[in-house]
This record gives sequence, structure tokens and C-alpha cells, in this order.
Amino acid sequence: MELPTLKPERLYRQISALLISCIHKGQFLPGAMLPPERELARQLGVSRSSVREALIALEITGWVEIRTGNGVFVASPLPQADVTPVDEAFSLKALLNARKIYEGMTAELAARNGTDDQRARLHELAQDLTGLNINDEKFLHEDKRFHLLIAEMTGNELLAEMMEYLWNKRKSSHFIRLESHYAENDFPRVMNQDHDSIARAIAARDPVLARQCMENHLQHVYDRLFSET
Repeated sequence: MELPTLKPERLYRQISALLISCIHKGQFLPGAMLPPERELARQLGVSRSSVREALIALEITGWVEIRTGNGVFVASPLPQADVTPVDEAFSLKALLNARKIYEGMTAELAARNGTDDQRARLHELAQDLTGLNINDEKFLHEDKRFHLLIAEMTGNELLAEMMEYLWNKRKSSHFIRLESHYAENDFPRVMNQDHDSIARAIAARDPVLARQCMENHLQHVYDRLFSET
């Protein structure tokens, strides 16, 4: 007899399944507030970021309601018993960590290989971004242009194509919901300070500083979305 292959389950999925089980058992009643992220993480022995991913997945499928600043509440009424969180092909933490590693490299190469025309365009984009202080479609469009231009400046078309692929991953329902709840009002302002530092390092043809500025930028994004506060 041939047995089916077992697939490793992402941690946030395990947490989601456990919380659904607790709801079914009446440990968390409809309309009741769940314990804070910090307490759930402590009891489960996991990171708060993994708990947050699980809660996002549960909200998308109607098991909980995240009320920013007030807590997370069990849905009332509950969804159908067979509704389970959709399993993304990647975790949000993995996406941001991948971008940090990848874009650190592209920023370094951009500082080495970018043309004068490209440096000027990057500076203009960074300047244009400073006037966009709302995390809306316009900001995201210009933000994407900024990061794609840096990948283009590497001189390798495949690296630019891969950047487009990574960027489009943020269109996942999980990432959009995470950003809507946890990206604070000043999110674009802080990001634009990073953009300016990155553009200046690339313009100065300093590959080490360019990599550092880009890695700091993606770490800031991670910290904002998975804030401990």
C-alpha cells in the first residue's frame, strides 16, 4: 500500500487550526475577545508575528474580527464549520525576509552598475514619493516604480523580472489585510525617509551603504507590520 506524502504545515496554519478548535469547544465564545497576541504567543510558545499571521488568516475566513486598537473578537455568528483559513503559498514573514535579502543585493549592484540617467530618475522618484503621505494606490504605484528601477539598475534583466515577481506577492489577501490593520498613518512618511537614504547611497556609488540602507528599509517595513505594540 502506498501512503500519501505528508506536507509540512506552516506554523500560522497550526495556530489557526488550534484556535478554531478552541472556538468549537467553547473555550472562546462568539463575540468574546481573544487573549492579547502577547499572551497567545506565550501560551503557545511561538512568536507574536506567527500569532498575528494566524489571526489575519482567521479574519479573512470569518472566524474573528480584528478591531485595531481594541483587540481581536470571535465572530458572531460563526462561519460554517467546514470553513478553514486559506493556505497561502508563503508566509508573510518569509516574503519580507526574502525581499530584505534580495533587495539588499540589488541595491548594492545598482550602486555599482547604474547609469547617470538612472541615478537621476531614482532621485526624482524619491523626491516625488516625499509628497505622498497616504498608503494608497498612488503611493504603492510610485513605491513599486522606485524598487523596480533599482532592480533595473543592476543591469541584469532577470533580476528586474524577479523583483516584479516578489513585489506582486504583496497583492495576496493576507498581506493586504495585514497592512490595512497594522500599517500606521505615518507609514509612507517613514518609508520615504528610507527611500531618500537609499537613493542618496546609490547616487554616491557606495554599494556597501546602499545595501545597508535597503536592508534597514525592509527591516523597518517588517517592524511596522509586526510591531510589538
